[in-house]
Amino acid sequence: MFFSTSALWIFTLMLVLAPGLSAQPRIKDVVRVESPRVALVGYGLIVGLNGSGDRSSGNRGSVFTIQSISNMLERFGITVPQEQLRTRNAAAVMVTGEIPAYGRNGTRFDITVSSLGDAKSLEGGVLLMTPLVDAAGTPFAMGQGAVSIGGFNIETSAGEQLRKNYALVGRVPDGASLTREVPGGSIDITQPLRLHLLNPDFRTASMISDSINAMISRNPAFVDTTQAAPAAPISPAMVEVPYPPSVASEGDAVRFIAALEILAVQPDVEARVVINERTGTVVAGSAVRIDEVLISHGNLTIHTRRTPVISQPAPFSTGQTVQDEVTETQAEEDLPKTAVINRTTNVGELAEALNALGLKPRDMISIFQAIKEAGALRAELIIL
Repeated sequence: MFFSTSALWIFTLMLVLAPGLSAQPRIKDVVRVESPRVALVGYGLIVGLNGSGDRSSGNRGSVFTIQSISNMLERFGITVPQEQLRTRNAAAVMVTGEIPAYGRNGTRFDITVSSLGDAKSLEGGVLLMTPLVDAAGTPFAMGQGAVSIGGFNIETSAGEQLRKNYALVGRVPDGASLTREVPGGSIDITQPLRLHLLNPDFRTASMISDSINAMISRNPAFVDTTQAAPAAPISPAMVEVPYPPSVASEGDAVRFIAALEILAVQPDVEARVVINERTGTVVAGSAVRIDEVLISHGNLTIHTRRTPVISQPAPFSTGQTVQDEVTETQAEEDLPKTAVINRTTNVGELAEALNALGLKPRDMISIFQAIKEAGALRAELIIL
């Protein structure tokens, strides 16, 4: 069996570099190799629903569902007037998906189905053959298969309802198959390899290019005498790597990319605190620091109670008995908790200091906002 010189060098390099790289992230963990990304969409029918589909009853149902069922039956030689259709076992859906990187003819990928009408649930349904097109209307794939929703929605005639998760959106695993090649879907070795950072950062982009250049300089098969440092950061979001002259085929390019992906690199992490006020979630990155601050925090709770009372008129008077309400308002203020938080050097010390105050998540949101306003938070505060 014949192996090219570049392939042998790449294989040897991977064996040498593979041990001991698990302690640090690899380049493949922090970047995405540039490849065409094509979003697809289609309109289809899901059948096999147990009475939970779109209401399709003459002129009272979803018009598009009735018309779709009628058109489908006509394709099989069955003619049914739309006003005579009676079924709730089918649902009209929009189908969406994205062609995977370097997808070829026959490549399978997952698709998502979303109810378009008044269906109650897509549980147990099967998506019928659906063409999927790109933004220009060019067909690229066909979708079909059983729908998985990961939940249920049960409703009785008495109005009782039992629901778990969301039942009107589901997935069809490997439900789509490419029917044509994607333009630019193959590796072009005449153009530089582009690595897109998942989290754009100037320092991380520079470290990735330095790591790649160091690897190339150590391997004669990759050295290009016309370029001192082939890999170069184009922006904080992208690094370009020209293919060396020894990469002469698409197979060589695959091995070259594989050798780059296993290189270790420690990405620089921005100091961020992310707050979701709707859910009360607070997430702080490992680079978050706080200068020494004094925190005093207390809660004010207001209770309002309405008590119904009956107002009786005086005996032998012309007044009427009426119902009224007496409103009582009571305010309770917790004793403020005061503490001095020393300058922290890591997120663990920060968590320990805040936990010592016995704060709830929503209290922490207010605290972080106040610390930011005081200028003591050495991080970006992001509120979702």
